[in-house]
Amino acid sequence: MGIYVWGTGCGAGDLAEQGLASDRITAFVDNAPTVSEFLGRPVIVPEELDVRDVELMVVASRHSLSIRDRCLALGIESERLLFLKNHYVLKNLNENESLAEELLGTELVSRIRQRCHVIRAPMGCADEVLERKDLENDYVRVKTLEMICRRLRDIPGAAAELGVYRGAFARCINMLLPDRTLYLFDSFAGFEDQEIRKEKERGTCGDGFVAAHRNTAVEQVLSWMPHRERIRVCPGFFPESLNGLEERFCLVSLDVDFEESTYEGLKYFWPRMNPGGIILLHDYNSPTLSGVRRAVARYERDFGVHLPGVPLCDINGTLVLVR
Repeated sequence: MGIYVWGTGCGAGDLAEQGLASDRITAFVDNAPTVSEFLGRPVIVPEELDVRDVELMVVASRHSLSIRDRCLALGIESERLLFLKNHYVLKNLNENESLAEELLGTELVSRIRQRCHVIRAPMGCADEVLERKDLENDYVRVKTLEMICRRLRDIPGAAAELGVYRGAFARCINMLLPDRTLYLFDSFAGFEDQEIRKEKERGTCGDGFVAAHRNTAVEQVLSWMPHRERIRVCPGFFPESLNGLEERFCLVSLDVDFEESTYEGLKYFWPRMNPGGIILLHDYNSPTLSGVRRAVARYERDFGVHLPGVPLCDINGTLVLVR
């Protein structure tokens, strides 16, 4: 019997950095994997699970409720589940952590609980445009986006996301602004090597975080999009990926995690926002991704401006910039 981890994203990468060595993991589970292995371990789909071999399933994804239901249907009892996140449920989904403490050690489980264990309070009913899986990803962030998009109906311009990763947030933008062109800027291959070296020297990222962000692909992202005809994919490292693009914008999601990329994003997009347009700067209040905050301070200093921002209480603290 073995230890399995459901998810191959940032939560799984963070789990490895918290002390769960990859050689203790039998396999990672992913509903739609883009790689065959993660951190040196195989990646399988749920249908390939032999539940008799699952001693402990560590759920490192934010879609905790859906994964819990799937595990129970597969025959994995709640005692064999350890949830890292409760997303927007005002309840601890971990009914009994004794097995996890026995297998992983009380010290590691304690660190997981302190760093990853987040209870997100429900704030209202889901809009009919959005689906449960969209809300589960980050309830506060997605519901705020919904209200912002209502306000943007009379603001001209395209939408864009710099830092698409697997496309979960881009999907929501595409759903809520179905009549707008949506530009997607991403390397779709992870971070640029030089920037990784700089951020590692600052202690703002580790190998697990870097590996997680390589797990994406253009076709996987596009498969999420309900209005694919409105999507314009711009692959490559920013700002080279612009290829001379000149556009005006009503909404931009800026989610590139590191200082230099965030700074370049602000340099391009802020002057091109139409009046009333909004930039959603993710990770501004992140306890680890401090480069985002440094990039804002650097931009303000270099250009002699003050960026008017309102912080959100979503995961890692988005800063809402209104033009």
